Amino acid sequence: MGHPRIGRLSARAAALIVLLALASISSSKTAIDPSVQRGQQMFAKHCAICHGPLGKGDGAVGNAMPVKPADLTDGRLMNPLPDHALAKIIGEGGQAVGLSPLMPGWKPFLTPREIQDLIAHIRTLATPPFAPEETLPVPAAPEGPEQPIFFSHLVHAGRFRIDCQYCHAGARRSLAAGIPSVERCMGCHKIVAAQGNPEVQKLQSYYQRREPIPWVRIFKLPEYTYFPHKNHLRAGVQCQTCHGRVEAMERLHARTGQSLVND
Repeated sequence: MGHPRIGRLSARAAALIVLLALASISSSKTAIDPSVQRGQQMFAKHCAICHGPLGKGDGAVGNAMPVKPADLTDGRLMNPLPDHALAKIIGEGGQAVGLSPLMPGWKPFLTPREIQDLIAHIRTLATPPFAPEETLPVPAAPEGPEQPIFFSHLVHAGRFRIDCQYCHAGARRSLAAGIPSVERCMGCHKIVAAQGNPEVQKLQSYYQRREPIPWVRIFKLPEYTYFPHKNHLRAGVQCQTCHGRVEAMERLHARTGQSLVND
């Protein structure tokens, strides 16, 4: 019969060997994934100069930009985006989703497969790790009317998780949710993307002229309807119950919203 201490050490050593073997298998799977390998090579060739070699947004050119490139390692911001949303940003550029045009579109230079390979590599950079089941249900094609400023709820409410009531503060205290003032928007955008994004520059123009933004109305209730937002919020009704998954919308839309007549 062996010494109990030696037995315990042997058990610990065996467990360590198993863990090391599992880690080796996991890393080898990633290493032999041809899509990730190809994407890594393209990232080093085309993207690292702005996003940095590790994807932290600290590339040699990126550091000099007025709008810093995205930190691709921040899983809190990257993981909510489904593959087709990332493909749109990579293929068509930042301006296609209301972000800075300093992120160029790569469709003229990369094939759809190469873009998918890039996405496969980018997914490996995220912390916490990417989980496909946690992506937002972003429509493949934007719905709803074009607005005077490309305001993406996907960016603000989806990726950055800004609470609905931060902008629509009237919802918890009055009948109507209300539209945020230009001053509320400028509270962030005096600093965030203050230069380098034409959509933010439009916002700044309205602010400087002291004009409200002429948003196209989406939700309209008939005049005979009495609906107090504050009562429903106090009862715990979520905004998405009536308005849908707004945090997944590039453009706000409501299939029933604009069909309701105003009598």
